[in-house]
Amino acid sequence: MSNRLRNQKPGSGIINDCNILGEITDESVDLILDEHLRDDIFSGKRKRKLKNITIKVDPLQVKAIKKLSTMKSIPYQTLTRSWLAEGIKSEMDAVLK
Repeated sequence: MSNRLRNQKPGSGIINDCNILGEITDESVDLILDEHLRDDIFSGKRKRKLKNITIKVDPLQVKAIKKLSTMKSIPYQTLTRSWLAEGIKSEMDAVLK
């Protein structure tokens, strides 16, 4: 652990620097889902079956993905799947134009 992190007082750091706590409110939030999406979710049709695959990736790229996922507070596999989905959609859009 770095000296900077070791010497920080509880409650200091990014939470105070970004005023994150000041953005939290007790107001209710209305979420609206498309009717078909809501029905699919409640009926269980939206359950995804994921398939394991194996690919060779440069270890530095894996480190970078893990670092970015930590910074975004999401698992690295989820981030990678998201990037794959975005790339596939982009390529499909380009091909179908």
